[in-house]
Amino acid sequence: MLENRIPLRVERRVLAKRRWRGQADDGTDFGFDLESPLRDGICFHAEEDKKYIINQKPEAVLRVQYASKEEAASLAWQIGNLHFPAQFSDSYLLVEGDYAVRLMLERNQIPFEESNEVFQPLVVASSHQHVSDKLLKYLNKW
Repeated sequence: MLENRIPLRVERRVLAKRRWRGQADDGTDFGFDLESPLRDGICFHAEEDKKYIINQKPEAVLRVQYASKEEAASLAWQIGNLHFPAQFSDSYLLVEGDYAVRLMLERNQIPFEESNEVFQPLVVASSHQHVSDKLLKYLNKW
């Protein structure tokens, strides 16, 4: 039996959520309450001859080419310093098509091109604290 792939088209920022609603191309409504976010291209529901697939919508991005790992690291630092996420490949990076990023690239004479692509930036979570364990133990006495 031939499988029928039905997309549910969704924006990246919605995919990052754990609770959201969406409608597939065939009109079927879905509600999501997830332990972890969904990603582009996965099958999230199947029945008989239908497979429902997440189809992330393309968005405006800036594509910045680089020739070496050193150049990639420099670009990553500059973009990260603006607190913008980036997606890396072997020869270029993608970053949101934001005005602040555009200005930084132009100011530093870094060539870029505008594009409309599925953007899947690196997602890194870390804890960040400015309180020492000794201070916490002291404060917890009160």
